[in-house]
Amino acid sequence: QVQLVESGGGLVQAGGSLRLSCVASGRTFTNYNMAWFRQAPGKERDFVAVISWSGSTRYYADSVKGRFTISRDNAKNTMYLQMNSLKPDDTAVYYCNAGGPIVPGSPGGYWGHGTQVTVSS
Repeated sequence: QVQLVESGGGLVQAGGSLRLSCVASGRTFTNYNMAWFRQAPGKERDFVAVISWSGSTRYYADSVKGRFTISRDNAKNTMYLQMNSLKPDDTAVYYCNAGGPIVPGSPGGYWGHGTQVTVSS
């Protein structure tokens, strides 16, 4: 089992920045590719970004490419999502995910509880 805990969400104005963190515990962090997904009110959960276990491979959804950066620190069992130039359309609950393939949009079996990001116009 892997436990995932997200943090860093909040309310920010359009054009602002936030950095989300996801701390993993329970199993060896480097065993897993990690990803971020998000779910806006009334919509399905969507892929945001994925990073390989080593950090050498990353993919992004077209909607966030050039604005968001996914990274990880294996020594700290932590994954990050740096979000810049935020837009109101980025408003969603952001979920940390572990254990999937390094393929955009294919989640693994482990999920965090999510952190709310709200971008005001």
